[in-house]
Amino acid sequence: MSTVRVGLRCDAGPQRGVGHLVRSLALGEELLARGAAVEVFGAVAGVDWAAGQLAARGIPLRPGPDTPHGLVAAARRHALDAVVLDSYELDPAGAGALRAAGVLTLAIVDGDTRGQDADLYLDQNFGTDLVVPAGRLLAGSAYALLRDSVLAARPAAARPAMQVDRPTVLAFFGGTDAAGAAPLLTEVLLATGRPMDLTVVAGRPETADRLARLTPGPGQAVLPVPPTDALPALIAGADLVVSAAGTSVWELCCLAAPSALVCVVDNQRESYRRVVAAGLAAGLGELPALTASGTTGQATRATAAHTLDELLTSGERRAALSARARTAVDGRGRARVVDAVLDALHRQRLPVVRAVRPPARRW
Repeated sequence: MSTVRVGLRCDAGPQRGVGHLVRSLALGEELLARGAAVEVFGAVAGVDWAAGQLAARGIPLRPGPDTPHGLVAAARRHALDAVVLDSYELDPAGAGALRAAGVLTLAIVDGDTRGQDADLYLDQNFGTDLVVPAGRLLAGSAYALLRDSVLAARPAAARPAMQVDRPTVLAFFGGTDAAGAAPLLTEVLLATGRPMDLTVVAGRPETADRLARLTPGPGQAVLPVPPTDALPALIAGADLVVSAAGTSVWELCCLAAPSALVCVVDNQRESYRRVVAAGLAAGLGELPALTASGTTGQATRATAAHTLDELLTSGERRAALSARARTAVDGRGRARVVDAVLDALHRQRLPVVRAVRPPARRW
């Protein structure tokens, strides 16, 4: 069988973030391990860390076509067998155009197909209720796409219940923190008054500058760091992680990290609610409410600080979150997705067997 060629259509940038690229990269790693040829089609501008991820894996970056015609032309030019579409911005008609051209299409979605007509849909969000034609849906956290570095750091068991006088805390909000959540949540953490060693991933220089101007209380230390390949190790070493409710949630679950989440953008809202309701992470609220002025904002921030205070002081609560999170994501999601893609390609290539009518008998 000839080498399978797969194109990953996604973008990353200071305002878009890197979530689409990160989960596409996880899929790319699995495809490469299976002997497939992988190329990324899209814009990766202004995010050096993201570009470095591609270079480290030897995955070529091609210009990202935005129109259905452009997608089909790129698929033909690069002899692609399959295309993975992971974008909220592309013309939804692109999936159907690729299918009509004989290119297997997987659309990665978050609760909404946007009208795309794909061969397969992947919605890795917990408890998704997406409705698509039968046999086309890969649904739920069993299909979570996780990178090699995350899988390598997965612990053999959940965290034990331990009391820690000075917890190690990690805060990060996506590869670029496009919404600027880091300074605010750092302030809320410090407002608990609890001793802690707090590492904050600062996606942009201005974020690091704001963090440097904060004044920690007694026993508190704040260390801003740039986006880093060592994030899985930082997660594994933290007693508590505070993060956005985006694609990183599945990394946190796989690593059994006791976590508190913030809903940063609208398309995270439904997944945030389900994850918090299932007890996989604690909820700190939605960013607009946390940043609001007046009594509403003060009350929301006070509630978030109270939740964080409980997590910082209760080893039992952190351990319970860790156990439920680890059970929800087993780390084999990307293998299941690639199995489904390769199986669909195999079925697509099977020759059509036409029934042959026997000749009429002569009496």
